[in-house]
Amino acid sequence: MIHGNSEQFYYFAYGSCMCPVDLKRSLRENTHPYVIGPAQLKGYRLGFFRYSRRRQCGVLDIMHTPGATVHGVLYSLPWHLSALLDHREEGYVHHPVTIECRGKTFSNTRTYTVLEKLGHEHAPSDWYFDVVMRGALTCGLPESYCWQLFAHMHGLQLQQQQAA
Repeated sequence: MIHGNSEQFYYFAYGSCMCPVDLKRSLRENTHPYVIGPAQLKGYRLGFFRYSRRRQCGVLDIMHTPGATVHGVLYSLPWHLSALLDHREEGYVHHPVTIECRGKTFSNTRTYTVLEKLGHEHAPSDWYFDVVMRGALTCGLPESYCWQLFAHMHGLQLQQQQAA
């Protein structure tokens, strides 16, 4: 496969789309061949600043934060999947970023950010938690980052349980 030609676009996934199996469900096409590898977005951090009515839980977003880094998965997707990806990411808008992956820099990479952010984080469901962790582990994100992600999501779930 040729990466980065005019018939494809780079896409940085940091939430449930890190899991190629879950992404396949929405795009109706096997997405494993489109994975370039684990990648980093510098100057951002993760947060659950959106409540998805469809998923009935908090879902991930990125926030500009100097000195922080978000790990995720870089894909090179065919253009014919663009509209399906946009549909999956309802409530989000395109956000062009520069990504580092396998010692290379990928500018003008598409990611998504929440259009109307909540003022506080909302906990993920167990299902969303599992999909995010499966994607992070399957695609080889650093172990220390996986533990941080796990602890953050688990902490939000505990806060929600205690508030109920």
